[in-house]
Amino acid sequence: MIEIEQFPCRSDNFGVLIHDAAAGLTASIDAPEARPIIAALQRRGWKLTHIFTTHHHGDHVEGNLALKQHSGAEIIGPHAERDRIPGIDRTVGGGDRFQFGALDVEVIATPGHTAGHVSYHIPAASLAFTGDTLFSLGCGRLFEAGPEVMLASLRKLRALPAETRIYCGHEYTQQNARFALTVDPDNPVLRQRAREIEKLRGENRPTLPTTLAAEIAANPFLRWDDPAIRRNLGMGDASDEAVLAEIRKRKDRF
Repeated sequence: MIEIEQFPCRSDNFGVLIHDAAAGLTASIDAPEARPIIAALQRRGWKLTHIFTTHHHGDHVEGNLALKQHSGAEIIGPHAERDRIPGIDRTVGGGDRFQFGALDVEVIATPGHTAGHVSYHIPAASLAFTGDTLFSLGCGRLFEAGPEVMLASLRKLRALPAETRIYCGHEYTQQNARFALTVDPDNPVLRQRAREIEKLRGENRPTLPTTLAAEIAANPFLRWDDPAIRRNLGMGDASDEAVLAEIRKRKDRF
């Protein structure tokens, strides 16, 4: 059985550790900051053995070298960004699989936020770690690729089993919910989710993990084909790519 520890890093990042007690393995999903990751490891009595890197941005790799020095962890990351990931030991790309204890980890190519971004899916545990591609009620900014690339990535994630638990890189959900209501105001699932988020954040509690089912029901960045959203945007006959691009453009200005 896999155990998960989620905790805040930096100003709005999440640190996430996954632990397989039987195999004696612990992986950090990205390494936003070494100190809170080391503190979480010590709190749980775990030894870091791996870092699964989603993309090269500094707020996801800043702790790599310090953590590697601290524990000797193997750093795994996207082949396309290998020159920008400190301390990388092993590269992976979309379609690759590797073992973490008894579990298969599937690598999904999810570019858009960065050109080489990957997500990690563990089917047997119904888990996906989506970095800055898919957020709860949002998606990442399109820094290194266009909307057609992000659409293809989001399609892959939307096709995962509905029960998949989604962990992502940042606590952006409250702001994402406020924006989502501007493009999908009559969605009762979204309105209820927005109320829950306001309560959680008011109590300083995290809004993650989420589930893919919850995101398909309420996240406008996974609902480019929803008639109500298209009607609200005045884009009933537009392509999926154009709708996603318009939602992202509006979010950038929000």
